[in-house]
Amino acid sequence: MAQDSGTRTLISQTQISRGRGRVIYWTLLVMVVAGFTLVFLGPLYWMVTGALKSGQEIAQTPPSLFPKDPQPQNYIDAWNNLALAKLLFNTFYYAIGAVLFQLVFDTAAAYSLSKLRPIFGNVILALMLGTLMIPAMVLIVPQYVTVIDLPILHLNLLDSPFAIWLPLVANAFNIFLLKRFFDSIPEELMAAALMDGASSLRTLWSIILPLSRPILGVVSIFAVTAVWKDFLWPKLVMPSPETRTVSVGIYAFAGGTPMNVVIAASVIAAIPTVIIFLIFQRNIMSGLTTGSIKG
Repeated sequence: MAQDSGTRTLISQTQISRGRGRVIYWTLLVMVVAGFTLVFLGPLYWMVTGALKSGQEIAQTPPSLFPKDPQPQNYIDAWNNLALAKLLFNTFYYAIGAVLFQLVFDTAAAYSLSKLRPIFGNVILALMLGTLMIPAMVLIVPQYVTVIDLPILHLNLLDSPFAIWLPLVANAFNIFLLKRFFDSIPEELMAAALMDGASSLRTLWSIILPLSRPILGVVSIFAVTAVWKDFLWPKLVMPSPETRTVSVGIYAFAGGTPMNVVIAASVIAAIPTVIIFLIFQRNIMSGLTTGSIKG
């Protein structure tokens, strides 16, 4: 281990600055960055270019790196033939509802565990986190049984947006993220609000939530992407063609649709989430790191 300016590293700055060390360092850095770039951007490149190929070209072996005769008409055919406007609207609707439900209920749960500190709050939190150890596929059957016959009310929620919204509310990971962020808010602010006569609800609305915008943004983005990428659960609880999400809709039309048109539909379906990530990537990182250091 080498030490330079109080920072301990595997290789000292002096070794990196020398001729051979500098060549090795930059060679390894370029190889690692290029490798990760290829792994992450390669599938996106294949999807975008595949949507511009003809049916014969996309099926040929070995595949071509560039489209020989780009066909942007595939995107228009995908939009019209697969009814993407309706599918995207349904998915946006479910995503917005999931965001609202999670912000209300998960925030309330995290606020209670962090600041109100009920009896056995740590036990409740431990049980919540324990659910993260259960594979999602194991919960499919009991959740489906609950949806087709909601306890007490005895309602069938199939083809209802609540079939998607309600399971998403019980999100232990988001509750944990929110609680960790709320833990980092100084207790002095809570004490000052209490001295001013503010109730717990007033304190949450006027102090906690304005300070928690970064983590609330992260939870919102997680909720949107969870709805957008989910396939199995919407396929089970949204059997009607009028209520399908975009992933289920593309799968339903894939059987009688050319592969290049299906890929074009996948590109269109992926655009909203990519745009959301590019716009809010700084908010995601700040929201995840701000609550990691208390004080």
